[in-house]
This record gives sequence, C-alpha cells and structure tokens, in this order.
Amino acid sequence: MKRYNLLLLCIISLVVSGCQNNQPTITEEPKISLVPLGDPFIMLYDNTYYAYGTNAEEGIEVYTSNDLNKWKKEAKLALHKNDTWASRWFWAPEVYYVNGKFYMYFSGDEHIGAAVSDSPLGPFKQEDKKPMLDSEKAIDNSLFIDDDGKAYLFFDRFNDGLNIWVAELNDDLLSIKAETMHPCIHVSQAWEEVWPRVNEGPFVIKRNGLYYMTYSANSYESPFYGIGYATTDNIMGEWTKYSENPILQKPGNLVGVGHSATFTDKEGNLRIVFHAHHDTTHIHPRAMYISDVYFQNENGIDRMRINSQYSVPTLK
Repeated sequence: MKRYNLLLLCIISLVVSGCQNNQPTITEEPKISLVPLGDPFIMLYDNTYYAYGTNAEEGIEVYTSNDLNKWKKEAKLALHKNDTWASRWFWAPEVYYVNGKFYMYFSGDEHIGAAVSDSPLGPFKQEDKKPMLDSEKAIDNSLFIDDDGKAYLFFDRFNDGLNIWVAELNDDLLSIKAETMHPCIHVSQAWEEVWPRVNEGPFVIKRNGLYYMTYSANSYESPFYGIGYATTDNIMGEWTKYSENPILQKPGNLVGVGHSATFTDKEGNLRIVFHAHHDTTHIHPRAMYISDVYFQNENGIDRMRINSQYSVPTLK
C-alpha cells in the first residue's frame, strides 16, 4: 500500500508539473512614450518636421521627425532662458522661416516675446532681451503673414479674462505697432463658459479670401477645454464665431483638448496638432496629438472641420 501511495504521488507531481509547464507565458505590453508637449506647434522645413511646445522649465524643447509618427527629442533646448528676458513659464512657441532666418514667438513669464536663429534647432536668441509688450501681460503670440507681405501678430490679452487681439508688426518681425492693436474675439458662446473666461491660443490661416482663426476656450485645466473657430474677410475687422462651435472637444478618450496649430504635411494635406490631458484624472504631463482638417460647403460657405480620429505621435 505504501508503495502504491508513493507511485500515486509521483504521478500527481508529474501531472501538476506538466500543467505548470504548459501555462502560457504572460508578457507585459510595451510602454508607449508620448510626446510630452503642451501648446504644440509643428513646422515642416527641408523635409523634416520640427515640433515645439510647453514642457521644459528653462526654455523651449524641440523634437524632430520624418513621418509625424516617431519623434526624437533633440539634446539641447531650442530656446534657453539665458537668451531671453524671462526666467520662467516658457509657453506656446511657434517657429517660422522668413527671409533666411527662423523666428520663434513664445510666452515667458506671462509676456510675449520673439527670438531669432539661423537653425530650426536653435539656439534662438533675443538681441534685445525684452518682451514685445513691456506694459502688460500677454501670452500665445502667433504670426500671420498675409498675401501682400504684411505681417500680423495675434495674441491673448488679460483685459477681459483672456481674449484675442491682433496687431501689425514692424518690418523686423520682432516689434509691434502698438497703435494698430485691435480686438478680435472674447468669450461669447455658451460652450466657452464652463471655467473660466478664456479665449486663447489663436492660429490663423487664409482660404479663398476668408481668414479662419482656430482658438481654444475654457481653462486648459478643464476637461471641457476645446477648439472653436471664427472667420472674417477683414483681418482688422469683426470676427464671427462659427455657430456650431466647438469643432473639437473630448474626441475619443481624450479630455482637455486644445491649443492647436495647423500645418501642411509632406503630401500637401492640411493637418492640425493639439494637446490633451495625460488622462481623465491627471492633467500633466500633457501630450501631443495630430488630426486632419477639412472643409464642408454649407450654403456656399466652407465650414472648417477637424477629424475626431487622431494619430498618437510617440518618442523613438
């Protein structure tokens, strides 16, 4: 009997061991590293994409990509605080190539500024280390050059919550003609009144003689941060908001979607880059996302649309 029990125990042990060996191997899903930029901006130059945004404490980071999907963080800051008047809060950069130079428009210490470089990687520097508006706070400055070559700067002022203004630039593209400052839009639609009074992050394109301004409303901290647009046929005139705004808010699983900028990709398609919260319960670190922009004709008017299906850029 003892010999039988011993044999039975051996058989059971072998069966159990065999079952354990046949268990499927569980492997963890690879972690995806998102591009950690708030207020993102993408420029295509010389067949390379450059992305800039809000993230670094000491200035402005730059990332590069060949395909908009995989991005490399460059080792050095494109803009370092030592090359500006500001010491903190480096936000919302945009970079443009004009007349052989690269111009960066950015916010620092809640003032707007501009810096110049010979390379899209930087270093961007201010020869005269001061903000574009000494006398007041302003953020989110964005360049627009019209068909006639006249340059305009759109930006947010703090004189009615946050609202969007425009001014002409001098020929140096670094200074504002203060006497031309003109209001564009302020909080005026129900969807914008979640929390608090914010119209910010302007970006302007021109299509068939009509100017389209995308902007963001509600606090960037709100899950209801979203994107709307307004139009005009006179850049210094009255802007009219689209009655069915927002055109992007909470797409898919994203919340806190906004501060966008459009760009044209290598295939000639109009795209839009924007940020969203880290997840539904954490704002930071925000991440960069990309979608398509298209237009639908309604009663003879081209209405701007943003595809709610977005791509998720990742780090190499």
